[in-house]
Amino acid sequence: MDFEYDLFVIGGGSGGVRAARLAASEAGAKVGLAEEDRYGGTCVIRGCVPKKLMVYASEFSRHLDDAFAFGWSAENSGFDWQKFRKKLHLELDRLETVYRKLLRNAGVDTYDQRAKLLDQNTVIIGKKKLTARKILIATGGRPFRPDIPGIENALVSDDIFNLERLPKSIAIIGGGYIACEMASIMNGFGVNTKLIYRGDQILRGFDKEIRDHVAEQMIKSGISISLNADVAQINVVAGGLELTGSNGKTENFEKVLAATGRIPNSDDLGLENLGIKIGRIGEISVDDYSQSSSETVYAIGDVTNRSNLTPIAIREAMSFIETVFKGKPEKLDYRMIPTAVFTTPEIGTVGLTEEEASEFGPLLIYTTKFKSMRDGFAGREDQIFMKFIVEEKNQKVLGCHFVSPFAGELVQLAAVAVTMGATKLDFDKTIAVHPTISEELVTMRKPTRRA
Repeated sequence: MDFEYDLFVIGGGSGGVRAARLAASEAGAKVGLAEEDRYGGTCVIRGCVPKKLMVYASEFSRHLDDAFAFGWSAENSGFDWQKFRKKLHLELDRLETVYRKLLRNAGVDTYDQRAKLLDQNTVIIGKKKLTARKILIATGGRPFRPDIPGIENALVSDDIFNLERLPKSIAIIGGGYIACEMASIMNGFGVNTKLIYRGDQILRGFDKEIRDHVAEQMIKSGISISLNADVAQINVVAGGLELTGSNGKTENFEKVLAATGRIPNSDDLGLENLGIKIGRIGEISVDDYSQSSSETVYAIGDVTNRSNLTPIAIREAMSFIETVFKGKPEKLDYRMIPTAVFTTPEIGTVGLTEEEASEFGPLLIYTTKFKSMRDGFAGREDQIFMKFIVEEKNQKVLGCHFVSPFAGELVQLAAVAVTMGATKLDFDKTIAVHPTISEELVTMRKPTRRA
């Protein structure tokens, strides 16, 4: 059978665009791609890029305070949200144009409409039917709204970037990385910020000591954190919203943000037409090579709910191309994924938590907590925290965890060593760069404890 396309991609985010480009430019495939919203997906338009720019903007209040401590004179006339918002959206428009240009230059046919599966080799776009030898679903995810009466009055993370003005106060429901990042951003902008989380500590899934340290530092910065707390109802009142807790107590805020996770965008894709297997929250079930239960349909990125990070979606796209179009089956190793959480203070982590590493037998735990030269001189009480988890038997470093300025930059470099299987002795042999925060990576010689 002749097909109009060798590959048809549904979804124009980071993973879908990378797969389409590589298939066309490196494998010589005829490729089509459909995107019903904006090119660039969650990361570029509604996630990591605008969020990181907001992080930068929110940190300048601290930088200005530090400047005075270092002898500079400056006039702080306050933050202009409208000015920042205008420039932010200009930047997002520019990036979307870049993504479109990349696809065009690679020879990919694009369709600015919703695409659905008709059968294992056919997609429907409007009234048009297009055939493809292989179909790749890369539709990402969307914010989850918890089942709380009045939740329709709350914002979700996508809405933050479109606020007409900053609120005076905000309650953030959730304790994951999105909730914590948004809490730090809003607090940095001078918004009265409260984090409400049903668990016993924020950032579930991260190392316990890291969680505890970050929570302590966030509270010191002015963020209120309420743990083991549930929101039972949200009501509209004069001047904003009234939150009723499960304990019956009420509290008023100008805005409420629901940051309780994300769910896959797998609705209304025609998956049922092929009997494609999906999971509990709608994720498309795939094997190690991103193949669904249909032999012609693959899926990558957040819609599979494997590891919802942009670099992972991109690597899954690259592995898909190697497997399907280059005849080199390639599995992605999800065990050693570096990641950063852009809270204030920032988190960088790679490898196992202490809790996860306990199965490897006796461990040596190295920790250090100190005040940076810059913060100390500026009179800040902020403390950096670093942690190494080492397998005692062979001295292999199983996990590195940082809470510090530029922790994301630190962990990217540390991840190279950890991924290569570096031992604690390899770190110890490395000469320190002084005076730096990162020199502590190679100067922690004595374990804090044995676990």
